[in-house]
Amino acid sequence: MSLFGLFFTQLPEACILVDPFANKICYRNLKAQQLLPEVDRATDIFSSPPGKLVVFTQEILEKQQAWSSELSIRLQSGKTLAVEALGFRVADESSQSLVAMVLTSKPSLAQRRQLAEVHRLHRDGLVYWKTIEQAFREFERENDLILQSVGDGIYGVDIDGKATFVNPACERILEWRAEEMIGKNVHDLIHHHHPDGRHYHGHDCPIYAAFRDGEIRQVDDEVFWTKSGRAIPVAYTSTPILDSGQLVGAVVVFRDISERIEAETQLKHALAEVQALKQRLEAENAYLQETYRIEHNYKSIVGRSRAILQTIKQIDVVAPTDASVLITGESGTGKELIAQAIHQASARAERPFIKVNCASIPHELFESEFFGHIKGAFTGAVQDRVGRFELANGGTLFLDEVGEIPLALQSKLLRVLQEGQFERVGESKTRQVNVRILAATNRDLDQEVSAKRFREDLFFRLNVFPIASYPLRERREDIPLLAEHFLTIVCRKFNRAKLVFSQADMQAMQGYDWPGNIRELVNVIERGVILAQTDRFVLELPNHVEGEAVATPSSRLNAAQTWQEIEQRALIAALQACRGKIFGEDGAAARLGLKPTTLNSKLAKHKINRHQYVR
Repeated sequence: MSLFGLFFTQLPEACILVDPFANKICYRNLKAQQLLPEVDRATDIFSSPPGKLVVFTQEILEKQQAWSSELSIRLQSGKTLAVEALGFRVADESSQSLVAMVLTSKPSLAQRRQLAEVHRLHRDGLVYWKTIEQAFREFERENDLILQSVGDGIYGVDIDGKATFVNPACERILEWRAEEMIGKNVHDLIHHHHPDGRHYHGHDCPIYAAFRDGEIRQVDDEVFWTKSGRAIPVAYTSTPILDSGQLVGAVVVFRDISERIEAETQLKHALAEVQALKQRLEAENAYLQETYRIEHNYKSIVGRSRAILQTIKQIDVVAPTDASVLITGESGTGKELIAQAIHQASARAERPFIKVNCASIPHELFESEFFGHIKGAFTGAVQDRVGRFELANGGTLFLDEVGEIPLALQSKLLRVLQEGQFERVGESKTRQVNVRILAATNRDLDQEVSAKRFREDLFFRLNVFPIASYPLRERREDIPLLAEHFLTIVCRKFNRAKLVFSQADMQAMQGYDWPGNIRELVNVIERGVILAQTDRFVLELPNHVEGEAVATPSSRLNAAQTWQEIEQRALIAALQACRGKIFGEDGAAARLGLKPTTLNSKLAKHKINRHQYVR
């Protein structure tokens, strides 16, 4: 080997010869063999992006030589090393252009420069040294000012975990003075327990872990303990300190995140409230969709009878108030219609009108239906459920068939009415509601109270303003109006042309006692519309009116005679019940829904002497 080859081989810097066109390493000297992995491709020894290597080699080929400080190489150990590379173009025997590179470690260059600077300073003498010492003092002073003014807590620890310096913010946050911390084991002083009170062993401390692997640690969910024993939530970063490649300690920068956690908690609560409101609105919407029926098209108060006019007057009086209303009457008389009219005429009209049919709820589910429940409160409670009281908050809750509420639940219902407070099933949180109560029943609640099946205090609470819903037989003069009203709606519902009633139909309907009241009337009209083959309505009524026959399609020819008999019996029955009295609220005219003059005319027509019924 020539002297030049020997020089190149034993050069203390890593040297490689690269064919840039074939991406092949043609030669490496001893130093390169010691540092670099045994690979053939040039790009496999560089950890830098391939683009930087291509640009560097292209510059060498074009300019004969080039220099770069942006490359890094892979070592045999798997680590990477930043290098400065000097490259120049050479040609082999075939005149093919190759690239020679001298790769110098950046850390080695820095050490050489520092050593050269030290030698220079040594040569320059004591005066220059003092100048440098002053510069270091200024540098140290500037750093100290930064540490003093920064708002985050900062402290340093040595390899044994003992504090080496503490800034004022650290003192303020942790309540320890610097002289009380320096030289002490910081973990034992401020980091000794977890937030839940469990002991925090130093071996598990991320700050100490940095001494073992030299990695930076960032933690967002731990606490430091103050001198007074108070836990402060902190987020901190622990950065290892290296001296000549050796771990000698760490710098910890931390921040009190109490305000951030409080803000996050408030945000979570706000989001929970928004979610609860969303669920409530969804539940309200589902409830309204669930309870909407075609019968709602029938919801309008129709009639001119004295009974109806009295009911409307009562609605006008009580609707603007928040008083509880108890609506009594037989099934099918329109108690829910009265409740809806009260709600619509009240200041709560824009808020929900929620109905609860107390007769249709199993006894074991009453409390959940009224007040809701939380997930897991009982078998089958797979999610939180909003109760009817919460759905009706700000609006009106209509308790239909209120007499069916179990006695055990009545006390809880009374509490909500009195205090506006309740708890969901399975939950201890007390909730507040503002609900107006309208109740309806076809029972005699006075008798229920006497029989101890209904709480007297609850009855008084509900019965603040009683309204009677009159049966259809006590407002017969409204039947023609109601029948025409419902016939129009039903024809539209079934997409039929408008049908007409015969006089016999109307007389038969007015003579019938309607034990099912309005609901039965609607059903009869729907059935008649379905059966009609022409433009004439087909009336089918049950074959009894107070035990007697009534007009049906098969007896249509005798309808007039039948109606006369029905009317005569009705007049006599009213006189008997009223003991011959015609005028007044307890007179026969009011009972039949007729004007007294009209009743006298009918009595004369049937040759009935009212005096024989006076007792």
